[in-house]
Amino acid sequence: MNDAQNAANERPAFTLDGGRIPFTPGQTIMDAALAAGVYIPHLCHKPGSAPHGSCRVCVVRANGLELSACTTPAQPDLVVESEADDIRALRLAVVQMLFIEGNHICPACEVSGACALQAVAYHCGMLTPRFPQRFPRRAVDASHPDFVLDHNRCILCELCVRASRDDDGKRVFAISGRGIASRLIVDSPTGLLGDSSFSKDDAAARVCPVGAILPRRQVFRIPIGKRYYDRSPIGHVGDVAPRLDAEDVEL
Repeated sequence: MNDAQNAANERPAFTLDGGRIPFTPGQTIMDAALAAGVYIPHLCHKPGSAPHGSCRVCVVRANGLELSACTTPAQPDLVVESEADDIRALRLAVVQMLFIEGNHICPACEVSGACALQAVAYHCGMLTPRFPQRFPRRAVDASHPDFVLDHNRCILCELCVRASRDDDGKRVFAISGRGIASRLIVDSPTGLLGDSSFSKDDAAARVCPVGAILPRRQVFRIPIGKRYYDRSPIGHVGDVAPRLDAEDVEL
């Protein structure tokens, strides 16, 4: 047994789907699972950012309670289920509702193959819609010289809100409204992205897990079939896809 294995065995641990997951005090179930190489589907979680729990895709059962893995602290002897049939069914229903609540038309989407929502849907076994499609009418903000903001695809994960606030120090984005009326808004005199302090160099420009914040002049530069999740399913990589201008894609 090597030093790393000895150190892991000395740390407190919980059980996830029958396996032992060591953790460091302060870690969440999600943090510890990802550190151990075990994937729990998620959309609003980003390693290094404060836990948020808005998407609920990471639902697990912990000691009999259904909780979000990204906000629940890891505790010794906790018994967690992520792949139980009923938990998988609940997670699938959440993903299906995210699809019909917005306008996510994967065959015509610029980020198909590099979209975390699409990749998580495949991982969860979603092949067709389950609920009636809402087809909301939402604006497309093309006022910025470098980016387009497509509200039709926003899943309200608040990754851009947190990145703009915590990493960029700008607070460009916020969520307004409650329930089904919730929407992403921009802090500018007109409410348009082009009149805000948003920059192509911002961290908030690179965290969207779907196609809501799109770089201009880069559509389909990387062919479908050679994009991030085309090459490796999300269960194997476990993080938000890089932007479509990422240099790690082999053409």
